[in-house]
Amino acid sequence: MSFKSIVRELKEMKNGIGSISRRREVEGRHWRNRTRSHIAPDVVPFDPNQQGQWANIPPELLLDIIHRVEESETSFPARTAVVYCASVCKSWREVTKEIVKTPEECGRLTFPISLKQPGPRESPIHCFIKRDRANSVFRLYFGLTPSEDVSDKLLLAAKRIRRATSTDFVISLVSDDFSRASSTYVGKLRSNFLGTKFTIYDSQPPSDAAIQHRGRLSRRFSAKQVSPTVSACNYSIATVSYELNVLRTRGPRRMHCAMHSIPFSSIQEGGSAPTPTSFPQSFDERPSKAKEPAVNISSSVSVPSREPLVLKNKAPRWHEQLQCWCLNFKGRVTVASVKNFQLAAAVDPSHNIPAAVQETTILQFGKIGKDIFTMDYCYPLSAFQAFAICLSSFDTKPACE
Repeated sequence: MSFKSIVRELKEMKNGIGSISRRREVEGRHWRNRTRSHIAPDVVPFDPNQQGQWANIPPELLLDIIHRVEESETSFPARTAVVYCASVCKSWREVTKEIVKTPEECGRLTFPISLKQPGPRESPIHCFIKRDRANSVFRLYFGLTPSEDVSDKLLLAAKRIRRATSTDFVISLVSDDFSRASSTYVGKLRSNFLGTKFTIYDSQPPSDAAIQHRGRLSRRFSAKQVSPTVSACNYSIATVSYELNVLRTRGPRRMHCAMHSIPFSSIQEGGSAPTPTSFPQSFDERPSKAKEPAVNISSSVSVPSREPLVLKNKAPRWHEQLQCWCLNFKGRVTVASVKNFQLAAAVDPSHNIPAAVQETTILQFGKIGKDIFTMDYCYPLSAFQAFAICLSSFDTKPACE
């Protein structure tokens, strides 16, 4: 069987029209629910004990097939062939997970967990955000700019929920389910009353459990309704602060981001950022409706504190001819907006960090059209962290402007 025929049959299996007919009804509903995020869920889509004929391929041949698929399909939509390989059976998935590298190493997004892993060091990952004003929904897509058709690759989505004293942005893997009890829930962003301080919560702790002592856990739903197999906590991983504009002077916003889950040493030579390798529970596990033992989630996490990485926005310069504040976005931002920003590491001179590292733009965000914004991020931020920081720019800030 040729390589192309193998890939073609894998695609047929994904669409539920493959030769293994006994799985059609079981897999059909699964794929209709999961392809909305355009990135495969980090689970095996069927019973691993019933792997079928594809599980009997010799390991050497299987390794060669997946290596060739991974190396040849480097961008979407062609990269979905890698997703199909990981969804064939348990043995195929284990080999695929071993071959596919993290975004930091290869600069590519493949599985949902890639959205929680640091971006590449050399060049940023380009994304864009579409704002749906009517439904207060923000969608993050992969790519330089929106395409003319509907084939854009959805990475994350967030819904703004206004409350009496704060605003929440609930972040999900899909754009039509923002329940915090859902398996697609990945975190949230919460503001204070003035919209000057935001806290980023993750649905899972960093991979090394290095949560700062100031971080705390917050309740997602009633302890009596929580299944022990489902994570019921929000972990505070970062804070985004905007300086007050007491004198009401005209000028750009000034912001600082304290990344409590990322140590400052990550940008030093030989440093590394926390890189989770899997989600804490299966995507298909749902909270049980049966009565479960109470789960104590009110205690704080106590671990040795480390100096967190702090990001600050780059100061723009005043352009006399244009009569506006300007930053060099290298063509990625085309519309002037108070929301536009670039973030770099806030470095103390005593740290002896090279100038090139200090000037590196870790995250940039800006407007390119009506309700369309670009978002480019790189190491040590993940797509989830970068998206949450950008969401803070959409909230109303009367005290900062």
